[in-house]
Amino acid sequence: MLLNQTKNHKWICMFWACVSGLFSLSVQAASQPKMITVSKGFGLTLYASDLGDAKQMALGDKGTLFVGSHKKGTILALVDSNQDGRVDKRYVVAKGLDNPEAIAFYNGDLYAAVDERIIRFKDIENRLRRPGRGKEVYDRLPGKTNKSHRALNFGPDGRLYVSIGAPCNVCEAEDPFGSIIAIDIETGSSEQIASGIRNVTGFDWSPQDQSLWFADLGRDWMGDRLPPDEINRVEAVGGHYGFPYLHAKSVLEPAYEKPKNLKITLPNYELPAHVAPMGLHFYRGEQFPPRYHNQMFVAENGSWNRSSKIGYQVVMLEIENNKVIKRSPVVSFLDGEFPVARPYSVLTAPDGAMYISDDLKGNIYRLYYKETINEKSEPEPEQDNE
Repeated sequence: MLLNQTKNHKWICMFWACVSGLFSLSVQAASQPKMITVSKGFGLTLYASDLGDAKQMALGDKGTLFVGSHKKGTILALVDSNQDGRVDKRYVVAKGLDNPEAIAFYNGDLYAAVDERIIRFKDIENRLRRPGRGKEVYDRLPGKTNKSHRALNFGPDGRLYVSIGAPCNVCEAEDPFGSIIAIDIETGSSEQIASGIRNVTGFDWSPQDQSLWFADLGRDWMGDRLPPDEINRVEAVGGHYGFPYLHAKSVLEPAYEKPKNLKITLPNYELPAHVAPMGLHFYRGEQFPPRYHNQMFVAENGSWNRSSKIGYQVVMLEIENNKVIKRSPVVSFLDGEFPVARPYSVLTAPDGAMYISDDLKGNIYRLYYKETINEKSEPEPEQDNE
């Protein structure tokens, strides 16, 4: 690994393609370094590798990092027993499942969404060697489709929130597709929190006022610049967020006309089109400088149907008075047109670092703060332009 500092005050980490212990790059030209750009003051290390298509993460009370997958069908448990910033033990919690990418941890138990069901692994951190089969706790999710992705997260009210993506690029989907619901695991009762969403795999609650925020991916095949991806804040339970009639704040859908009486909640912030904001998480640690505390981090998984690539990075969205006012890159995994990784989700680590999952190479990265910076120095440039 080579470290250099550029004129715009960023660190450049160069990973050579011949270092097979770090990456399994398909590129053969070892003479060409592949670069990951990290904001000044931060460092990035490889926490775990060879995990398949690592998707969503959940953190146990004892520091165990659980990782769900989509294609591989496994849920893994990763343990850094000597706390050196590198996983030294891994366990298979479950395998052969149907797309167990959506997972959540709560009160000692691990939850996963599998097809129409939510299953629970009781007291999981004390049973990593013999976790047993997950027990069904809910069975009324719509069937999984290739287009409909999901995410799980427990809210401040103790209910399990589930995002259920639309089963299409653009369509009028039946409930509960295209919505976020909250489930009382003990009683099985549910409530629709938001509707009119397309594809949400990242949502979290602000540590400052407990308001729910979520990232929504815009539809495909409207060109390189349309429609913008969205950052939304739930202002009132049951709001409709526009899909499929209105994309972002002003892009009308040509295939469907908005019902006359439908009131649409507009996005709080528009991201560039096709950055694909898969993960959303509020930083809850203290290792990073104060300006990062309680701010939103978004994992932009990156474009796939665009003439030039965009995204493939983790950004911080600065919030003031419940409005996003600035978007700043923290880690970029895009070297020109070559994606070194595709970040999928982000999560605060027990020591205040941040975990980043990569569903391209099956890695988990650890982002940490390594040097003191004068917070009054030149700020990182805002990146809102395509």
